[in-house]
Amino acid sequence: MHKLITLLIIGLVSTLYASDMLVSAATANKSEQKTAAKQPVYLEAPVLSTNSQDAFWKNILKHCGKAYEGKVVTDTANSDAFANKKLVMHVRECNPYEIKIPFHVGDDASRTWVITKTGSGLSLKHDHRHKDGSLDQLTMYGGHTVDAGAAQVQSFPADAPTKEMFTLQGIPQSNTNIWQMFIYPDTFSYRLIREGRAFRVDFDLTKAIETPAAPWGYY
Repeated sequence: MHKLITLLIIGLVSTLYASDMLVSAATANKSEQKTAAKQPVYLEAPVLSTNSQDAFWKNILKHCGKAYEGKVVTDTANSDAFANKKLVMHVRECNPYEIKIPFHVGDDASRTWVITKTGSGLSLKHDHRHKDGSLDQLTMYGGHTVDAGAAQVQSFPADAPTKEMFTLQGIPQSNTNIWQMFIYPDTFSYRLIREGRAFRVDFDLTKAIETPAAPWGYY
């Protein structure tokens, strides 16, 4: 009889111990899941397809946070939009996958160049805003690299969404646009070319100037 009671007690203790272990494990698992949920998720930046594109990217990153003044050196349209205006580029935002460079034209802060790593190369988009921060009707147009380029220059022929946008906006002549960016120790250049149209502005990288206010739509 005593032996039976002893066996029953041992069995009850074992059951309680096993149950307690299961509860503890479940609680620990929930705690781990909760802790994991709190951890920030970091997106890995795409790896550029060529060493020259990587070098080009790094050459621009050297100027992150700095602003430089420039001047128009070519404009076949003789546009008044840039005449007698202070032209400033500001390498304002940099992260592992995107660089944003506002292009200020006098008091007009509507333009921001956005360079992005895509995994197959580099993309250039033109973020155009109104003064209230709303998007312009013609915005986020641009192109994508189609070759390795060089550490000093990358070319961005108009991509398919841009061509569709230009056609819908009634400017199909811009479908052949090629945007280029050059970066040398002393000079950064932004250039637009197509048949019958050429525009280029050079910025002096030897003299950093006071950084301007945020472009329209940014803080």
